[in-house]
Amino acid sequence: MEKCVVRRAIKEAGTEKIIGYELFFQNDSDDLYAQSESVAADTISDFFMNNSHKIFRDKKIFITLTPSLLFRNIARVFDKDKVVIQIEDNLIVHPLAMPIVKKYYNEGYVFAINDFQFTPKYLSFLEYAEYVRLKVGENLSEQEIKSIENILQMAKGFKKKCVATDLDTKGAYDQALALGMDYLEGAYIAETLTTKAEKITYMQGNFFQLVAAVAKDEPDMVEIEAIVSRDAGLTYAILKLVNSAYFALRRRTASIRQALVTLGIGQLRQWVYMLSFRQDESDGSEEMLKLSFLRANFARDLSQYVSDCPITKTEAYMMGMFSTLNYMVDAPLEELLAEIPINAAIKDALLTGEGGAGKLYQLIICYENADWKKCRVLADDLDVKISILSQTYINCVEEVNSIWDNLTTDFPRPDED
Repeated sequence: MEKCVVRRAIKEAGTEKIIGYELFFQNDSDDLYAQSESVAADTISDFFMNNSHKIFRDKKIFITLTPSLLFRNIARVFDKDKVVIQIEDNLIVHPLAMPIVKKYYNEGYVFAINDFQFTPKYLSFLEYAEYVRLKVGENLSEQEIKSIENILQMAKGFKKKCVATDLDTKGAYDQALALGMDYLEGAYIAETLTTKAEKITYMQGNFFQLVAAVAKDEPDMVEIEAIVSRDAGLTYAILKLVNSAYFALRRRTASIRQALVTLGIGQLRQWVYMLSFRQDESDGSEEMLKLSFLRANFARDLSQYVSDCPITKTEAYMMGMFSTLNYMVDAPLEELLAEIPINAAIKDALLTGEGGAGKLYQLIICYENADWKKCRVLADDLDVKISILSQTYINCVEEVNSIWDNLTTDFPRPDED
């Protein structure tokens, strides 16, 4: 059976703080939870037995568990401080559900209720839930808005946190904010994570010049050193990067040239966005950088499985990385890409989704958005097996988390006094 899993960020309303991720599962061509209860349980159980160490690292994971999974004690695979168990109708109506939920609750596990309704069966579980999750659309009727407002009022009266889900458009996002939701989740969240720089400032800044310089077919290291050297922020960032645990230099270096030699142009292309990171930036900026790395690594690793891929692995990496550029700068992506000397196939992919590179980019975005049916069509067109797609994503999540930990951690250097 072919399985896919993807995670989606959950953001605190009014801030850029990411409190966790929801895991979405798919089995064959349908939503996994639409399959039989035993199929869903087997699929999720198998996934966690093989991959839980790759997913649970930095934030809480919100996961919907079927009755069978709870009865199998699969929740014990997780650190209770790292998981939120989501319960929905198929568990709430189960005659044996209440005792098992009580047991886990008393052991310190946290619960959320999906798609809460004002009915006795849902209300009976409310005391065990910390979160109430509600779908919010952008064109709600007055009756739907009133119903959500009533649930919100009730939930907050019981000191429960409310999570708005399915926020895939700006309209839905704005509606959730207007309703007073505590947390927000959906495909649109990525567009709200960072405060964009003004284009005129950004295009004149050294960072964008560095982006353009490393994107050239034959980068000039003298030019790159000059760009870094005249910017205190870039100098600090690149030295911090090279002196991190990831590179494990026996001695720290304060030389820009040595730092660039250590990195090499290949590494510098990969880490160019990291150089824009500042310690005083928000959780949202950090999340956007992680998304950039994840898309870049995912594109790079998938490209080797694409039949007659028109771009190299390095170009695929750059495609994933530059896909978030318009989130960082207040300007259209077309305008920004026009000033970067990259392969036309990459520009076409990012702007129109056309060509082999475009299909690869579309596949990455569809997977990210858990659009399983379109994923299958695109994967078939590119001759990429779904099993490869899923495992590659999981491996890239682990790689990004591991790299991020190492890049932000110092380590003992025995050769230094």
